[in-house]
Amino acid sequence: MSDRVLILHGWGGSDYPHWQAILATKIAKNYGTVSFPLIQHPHFPHLNRWKKEILKHLEKFTPDIVVCHSLANTLWLHLCSEMKAPHIKKLYMVSPPSIHTKHDILKSFFPAPLPESLNADSVKFAVSDNDPWVSVDEVKELANRYNASLHIEPNGGHLNIESGFGEWEWIEKEIIYND
Repeated sequence: MSDRVLILHGWGGSDYPHWQAILATKIAKNYGTVSFPLIQHPHFPHLNRWKKEILKHLEKFTPDIVVCHSLANTLWLHLCSEMKAPHIKKLYMVSPPSIHTKHDILKSFFPAPLPESLNADSVKFAVSDNDPWVSVDEVKELANRYNASLHIEPNGGHLNIESGFGEWEWIEKEIIYND
């Protein structure tokens, strides 16, 4: 695997056995280059703190592929709207929360902007048909807006470990075996 992959977790992090931690391990096992940083205070996120931390990280790690889960998608929308996100080959937006999410702990992130571009040559959205944080229709609208493909997991909840997503074959095929 020759691409450099940046994996960004959402609210609460994505510790093992979450699919993001497993994906990072498998990329490394296949001699790939991966960065899976713990964004500080994952249980009490703040947009400005997260932006500052990821922008600093991006100065040192230049990804070809970015995989966002949950709140990291909203972070990426903000970076793109401020023209601070690097241009990449592929972007995976997994389980993005609704752009109108209302939650006290997450209020600095919302409402989320809809930038002109997501700064990627190829964009793929992945969502479950019963995600409690977003409807499939909203993700379909986002995918259409950005000329992106859409993968729908049946009964997958928020596509996290609480929904049974430890190892996730679809994302592994996309990232590791689709180079």
